[in-house]
Amino acid sequence: MAGKGKRPNILLITCDQWRGECLSAADHPTVKTPNADALAAEGVLFSRHFGGAAPCSPARACLYTGLYQMNNRVCRNGTPLDARHDNIALAARRFGYDPTLFGYTDVAPDPDFHAPGDPFLRTYEGVLPGFTARQLLPEHQKQWLSWLAARGIDSSAGFPDIHRPASRGSKDVTNAPPVYSKDETPAAFLSGEFIRWLGEQEEAQPWFAHVSFLSPHPPFIVPEPYNSMYDPVDGPEFHRARDWKKEAKAHPYLAYEYEQQKRSKFIPGAKGKVRDWGEDNFRRIRALYYGMISEVDAQLGRIWQALKADGAWDDTIIVLTSDHAEMMGDHFMLGKGGFYDQSFHIPLIIRDPARNKAAGTTVTQFTEAVDIMPTLIDLLGESVPAHLDGRSLKPFLKGQTPETWRDAAHWEFDFRSISQGTAERHFGLRPQECNLSVVRSERFKYVHFGGGLPPLLFDLDQDPGELKNLANQPDFLGVRLEFAERLLSWRARHLDQSLALVELTEHGVIAYGG
Repeated sequence: MAGKGKRPNILLITCDQWRGECLSAADHPTVKTPNADALAAEGVLFSRHFGGAAPCSPARACLYTGLYQMNNRVCRNGTPLDARHDNIALAARRFGYDPTLFGYTDVAPDPDFHAPGDPFLRTYEGVLPGFTARQLLPEHQKQWLSWLAARGIDSSAGFPDIHRPASRGSKDVTNAPPVYSKDETPAAFLSGEFIRWLGEQEEAQPWFAHVSFLSPHPPFIVPEPYNSMYDPVDGPEFHRARDWKKEAKAHPYLAYEYEQQKRSKFIPGAKGKVRDWGEDNFRRIRALYYGMISEVDAQLGRIWQALKADGAWDDTIIVLTSDHAEMMGDHFMLGKGGFYDQSFHIPLIIRDPARNKAAGTTVTQFTEAVDIMPTLIDLLGESVPAHLDGRSLKPFLKGQTPETWRDAAHWEFDFRSISQGTAERHFGLRPQECNLSVVRSERFKYVHFGGGLPPLLFDLDQDPGELKNLANQPDFLGVRLEFAERLLSWRARHLDQSLALVELTEHGVIAYGG
């Protein structure tokens, strides 16, 4: 254990697009994740944990800042993160750490702090302020490609073609492996770099590391043995109607989304739209996705072993989560976004060796990505800023249940397209109207759209697949009104409180600390 007065190490691990139920510790019928399970056995599994937004940049902004999208205002990949916002790396740096990044954070920098023409303003893959980038690995993956080349692998195809099967067949979806092996994946590369860095750390100096894996994000391909680890026939039934056309009639946004989803986003070189891929292909992709999860899980095992060999296991708080999740064939979709649970229900496991009374337990209360920053601040013994939207999960780690806790999860999704205006033209809306907000309780789920698009209401007890919209059913108008009011109250309670909780008086500055 960390010595008296010595802060613990912090290891924040994020994956990209990992669905929350895809853990054997969460009783998934197919996926096997022994190393994530081992962490859960010594920590706490939060089984109803939800991301705050999608895709990557908005999701990570919620996680890193502890603020909902309505406050951090990162709406899309490429939306700058306002430099006025604090974040977990800056906070950790104030507490004496050198937060060190392995991977990526997908944070577009604030253009007010860069000169026009600065190359940093040509990408959304900037580094979150406060982090030292030990091993950057953005989407182009050039650092990994160079590492492959040094190992004698032909990586000249570049990204994304490096992720095509080594032996090309005629099928769009195949489990044929890539040119790189299980020991040469991007996750293996990042794990190795973290382990090498870990060996350089001085025992007396606590560290903060963020390992940010891309997997199981597409392209959907994985080396042996993970490419054949799961049979496409295995796995739960898909949540969907009899065909995508029936689903498209349920809401204008869904009709729009089916037109946007292209196969090439998920399998390099594939032609056509995702919606028409067919049952067999969806099942093959899902088997590959499960294999990608198991491949990442194997790298987690390497990291656990390295921490134990280094003597740091019992001095390190570990947080394992994802930015957002993956539709994975449900509703004839792939990817993330929209309003379905499948895009936003993500894993969360926290192990704090100083608080092990709750080890091996599962928390079923609703938790959210915005809770990560206040939790880490609280675990370090520092005061949690009152304006953060998230709440500390520390009581759950101590085996306690807070007297008051949220009884619903909330998330937002913004489908504006500033550079191209695609959604704006399609719906005839302004960018600031292309959005939706969700409040999801134990039984009901309400989706409110901006710009006058119709709302959605689902009874999850009777309709877990979210196929029957009850928003206009006379018997449910009272429920719709209740949840619309709940959503309005949620927004009013959380709308940017950064200076609203401060008052200047004749006695000086008074700040609310509750």
